[in-house]
This record gives sequence, C-alpha cells and structure tokens, in this order.
Amino acid sequence: MMIADFLESPFPEPMALDDVDLSTADRFVNRELSWLGFNDRVLEEAENPRVPLLERMRFLSISATNLDEFYTVRVAGLRELAHAGNTTPGLDGRSPAEQLSLIDAHARKLMARQQDVFRSLTSELASENMHLLDREGLTDADKAFLDDVFLDQVFPVLSPLAIDPAHPFPFLPNEGFALALQLDRINGKGPLRALLPVPAQIDRFIRLPGEDGHRFLPLEELLLLHVGRLFPGYKIKGHCAFKVLRDSDLELEDEAEDLVREFETALKRRRRGEVVRLKMSDNAPPALKSLIMDELHVTEDEVVEVDGLIGIADLSELVIDDRADLLWPPFTPRVPERVQDHDGDMFAAIRKKDMLLHHPYETFDMVVRFLAQAARDPDVVAIKQTLYRTSRNSPIVDALCEAAEDGKSVTAFVELKARFDEAANIRQSRRLERAGAHVVYGFLNYKTHAKISTVVRREGKKLATYTHFGTGNYHPITARIYTDVSLFTCNTDLGRDATKVFNYLSGYAQPDDLQNLAISPLDLKSSLIEMIEAETALARDGKPATIWAKMNSLIEKDVIDALYAASQAGVQISLVIRGICGLRPGVVGLSENIRVKSIVGRFLEHSRLVCFGNGHVLPSKKARVFMSSADWMSRNLNRRVETLIEITNNTVKAQITGQIMAANLHDVAQSWVMDGSGAFSREMVPEGEFAFNCHRFFMENPSLSGRGSAGASDVPRLTHTED
Repeated sequence: MMIADFLESPFPEPMALDDVDLSTADRFVNRELSWLGFNDRVLEEAENPRVPLLERMRFLSISATNLDEFYTVRVAGLRELAHAGNTTPGLDGRSPAEQLSLIDAHARKLMARQQDVFRSLTSELASENMHLLDREGLTDADKAFLDDVFLDQVFPVLSPLAIDPAHPFPFLPNEGFALALQLDRINGKGPLRALLPVPAQIDRFIRLPGEDGHRFLPLEELLLLHVGRLFPGYKIKGHCAFKVLRDSDLELEDEAEDLVREFETALKRRRRGEVVRLKMSDNAPPALKSLIMDELHVTEDEVVEVDGLIGIADLSELVIDDRADLLWPPFTPRVPERVQDHDGDMFAAIRKKDMLLHHPYETFDMVVRFLAQAARDPDVVAIKQTLYRTSRNSPIVDALCEAAEDGKSVTAFVELKARFDEAANIRQSRRLERAGAHVVYGFLNYKTHAKISTVVRREGKKLATYTHFGTGNYHPITARIYTDVSLFTCNTDLGRDATKVFNYLSGYAQPDDLQNLAISPLDLKSSLIEMIEAETALARDGKPATIWAKMNSLIEKDVIDALYAASQAGVQISLVIRGICGLRPGVVGLSENIRVKSIVGRFLEHSRLVCFGNGHVLPSKKARVFMSSADWMSRNLNRRVETLIEITNNTVKAQITGQIMAANLHDVAQSWVMDGSGAFSREMVPEGEFAFNCHRFFMENPSLSGRGSAGASDVPRLTHTED
C-alpha cells in the first residue's frame, strides 16, 4: 500500500519581511513568545469540534498546567534577571524586561481566552447532562449529602486561619490555593479576616449522587457553604479566591560535597520561592486584595484578576471514564509481531535484527520486559541504565532492584536535576542503593538527559551486549501518550559506544572512537552542523540536498544559522517542531527553502529524528538517518549529556523515513504551519477532501521493523524509497 506523494503539503509561498533586518538578531523568533504560541495551539484543540468533548476539556486543563509551569520556571528566571538590572539580550535581541512585558500581554490574553473556552465547554457539557454547579444551585438532598462529605472527608484536613496581630499571614506554597474571607459576627461585636487554604490533598470537584447525569461541585463552593462550621458565630461579608505561583527554579552550590543532601535542601528553598504571579477573583473586596498583595509582596502588574474559575488545570478531574462517548475511542498499543514470534523473548527478537518500536503505538511494556527479563535471566551478568524521569512505582526500578538483589552488577545513572522530579529521583536512588545497585549521579554542571540501557549477557564463551536507545524517558505512564521511538540492538559497535558513554558518566573519561554515536556536550552540535554543511555543499554542486528533522524545540543560534545557509544554497528543509521555534521559515532572502510545521493532537509529539539526503532524494536507502535524545536547544547541545545515534539497519531507516517522518510531513488534520513572522496557522482542508491524520495512520498500521514472520513487504509506507 502506498499513499501518493501529493498528499504532502507544499512549501508556503515565501514572504518578505521588509521591516526586519535579517543581518541582526531580528532573524530569530523570541523563545518565550514562541512557547506561548505553542500553548495557544494546545488551547485551540480545546476549541476543535473534531475532538471529543471531554478530551477538549483535557486540552484546556493542559494549557493551564503548561502556563503555570512556564511562569514558575521561565518567567521566574527572566524576572530575577530584570530585578537585578541585567540587560543581556536573548537570542532575538530583547532584554529580560522587554521580554517580560511582551509575555505579560500575551499571557493575559491567553488566560482570558481560557475562561471563554471554559464557559463554552461547560455549556456543551450541560447539553450532555454533565453539570458544574455552584452552591446556589444545590437541592436540599444535595446539601444533606454534602454535609456528610464535609464532615467526614474535608473538615479533618482543613486549617482555618484568623488573620490578626496574634495570627500572622501564613505561608502558601507554590500553586497554593486559598479563600480569603471577610467575616462579621452574627451578634455584631466585630469583624474578622481569615484565610482558608484549600487542601491539595482533596479532589477539587465533588461528584454529587443522582441517576440523571453527572453533577460536580467545586471544593471551594463546599467550603463557602460551611463557613459557619469553620467559624462559628460568623457570617460572610466578602470573600475571594486566589492562587500563588512561586519561583520554582533550583539554585545549587557549585562545590556541593553531597549532591543528594544539597538537592534536598534546594527543594525546600524552591517551596519558599518568591511569588511570580498571583491569580485572584476579579470581584475581590479591596481590603482583602490589598492584604493579600502586601503579605505576598506582589505588585499590581503581577496580579491577574480572573473572571471565572481559578485553577483551570484542575479541570482534568472532570474527564471521567463513565462517559466513554465523550472520550477518544479506546486504543490498545500493539505488541510487535517479532516479539510474539519468539514467545515474548526480547533477546531472541533483538538477535534476529535491530528493532525500532514507535510508542505509544507499540507498547512501552517491551522496554519494561527487556529489563525484567534481564533481571531474571541467569546468563545476564550486568545492567547499566540511565534514569531521567520515571514513574513513582516504576517497574523499571523494580527490575533493576531485582537484578541487583540477584547478584547481578547493576549501575543506575540517576539525574537528580530532572525538573519537578528531583524528589522522586532521590527516593528511587536510595531504593536502588538499598538493593545493592551502584548509583551514579553524573555531572554537577550537566544534566544527563541521554536515554540508554545496556544488558550484558553471557552467550557461550562470549559476552553479548544488548542495547536500548530511546528518545523519551523510561516512564511507563507518559509513554502511553508521548510519541517516542525505542531502538533495540545487539550491534557490537553500538553496544561498545553505549558502554563508553556510561564510562564518561561514571568516570569523566571522554569517549574516543565512537562508531555510530555523537554526544553532547562534546561533539553532538558540531556533528549536526557538519552534516548540515555537507548537504549545503551538495546543493551548491547541483546535487539533491534534503533535510528532514523532527523535534520539540529549535532555538540554538549556530544550528539555525547553518540551516539558513543551507536554505540559501538550495537545500530543501522540512522541520516538524512541536513547540518552540526560533527560526523564521519561508522568508525571502533568508529561508525560502525551509518549511516548519507543528503537530498537536491526541498524542504529544516527543521523538527527535533527523534525516540527511546525502546526495539522494529522501526517503532513500543511502540517506543518513539518526535518532536523538536532544532537542536543538543551547541547553541540550551545550549543557547536557545527550545522544545522537546513527541508524545502520536498512529496515529501521526505511521505517523512520518512509513511515514516521513521511507521515508527519503528510499530516494535515492536526498540523499548523509557521510563517516568517513566527505565527502558526492551522492547515486548511478544502470542504469534502480527505485530511490525512498521522496519529490515526500509526494506530492502524504496524511498524516495519516490528513485523515478524509475515515480513515488512505489506506494511504501509507513505512514500517510495529511492534505491
């Protein structure tokens, strides 16, 4: 089966930017505004009528979670620079203060739009007999039910706090949500100001009983309904809700002697970071608003008054399994046929031939099985594993602990600096140490972001190394929704390369003579630029020159300039970039031959792939094809340990070029195209025409390298491969 090449979207008509000096920093798009543009696209999916209703609510929730994290990390950092008087410009030439001003204007519009979408979605949910209530819309039966809920499940967790000289304003942690209350005594003897933190340990929405539909009450409405029980003898005169976002970046001492203890201390400092954003009900009594602002030390420009629901991120609780008709149709990831042909034996399947799994379409359980099988195999002598992010009850860590307890040599390279997973990784590292594994924390100045696992197995009189390389984390839960690729191989050169990387992490010994691997911060960036320049030289010689690449973010200055030079030489460049893009595509005199698109849909695009035509038209058997753990950002290429793996197996190469990359480039249904101004617009589909959806294609069709005895000849590809 082949799908005709004409499905691929044409390059947009180049645009002239007469008001932009392309010889200056104006040739780059601002990183922060580009990220906000990505979150606009996420929010737009919440408005997309082709998306099931509760999934649209989920997209709305994700857009709010994204924005909160953006403020606690990126905006917090810019704010600190601006307050220190730092005027160092970003990639696009703007100072921290200038960026903050633009961010604030864009973010306020985005938050207002989130409330509009929220109101629209709740109206549509009501038509589906799902209702979000307030305390005014409760029946007597509802109130009787809620009395029991309050007393049994909520009241024991609450800490109502008076605010007066004897009771100072309490500390609220990052993302702390609270009600501020103005109360009057019923007998008229005096007012009281109080604070009621809304406990994060309790669900935000309480489900009410009833056979007719689904009804929910926000937790804060329940609290307001029972203020009399929390403050006996008082009645509400005025109230407001508010939420604080704090600086969540970590600061570490450069000479920390014990990295684990230093991280534990830094995590406590994060909890007490300065407030970078205060969201508050727009009808807040002036006295309460002033009190909160004074106590949290925020200025008027750091306050967002919300006309609607504070804490949009919590709406994910309304995405309930009961209403399967309002969710995506169920999808079960495939077990590769080759693994089934070998009765689940991962080592036998890998010995047959290199195998690339495309998650979540092929189940991540195969990665877990690879390590679990290694833990129980008496012929396995050693396992080495990087861990950047993983789940709380991680089956990966379970397998490593089991292997260590069985006497195998287990070395785990745990990255403590994985943002927001630092505490979890400390717990996992201690658990591994208790089991007898060697735990290595890598570099203080570099994050270890590479995704590698090696299993050394005794086979006859020799040792064989089985290696797994991934583009995503060893996280079974996120692997259900993130698109990533996993390469399994027993190729000797790749196994030796992986071992050299592990030795670099554990002993600082820089690897030499890597056969099929480049790593940052050593040579990954220079290798990328050399290959871009090689395509540039081919174009200048009049030969076919093409680059296809897929990643989450592109913001590294030298790489972007190399792509600009390649475009000007005639290299045809197609980029699939989910999030941040600092490159201006399709600009006359700069980037006429570069196309950038973003795919946002049912699954989160996360894999990092790059293909160079190498003098041939893509896809081609003679192309150079790579998978990577790294986005093309300064942090990944200069300040992290990352991998770029060259694919040598022809079937895997065809799978990446003729299936994965071709499908992404063909996608119309969930694609946005970027123009030279930095703006994205959704690809338009003429009425009645077929809109190719790459996620649906991958769900319906097996991967080339995972086929078993049936072979790969009948597996759908999207383009012919040039011999």
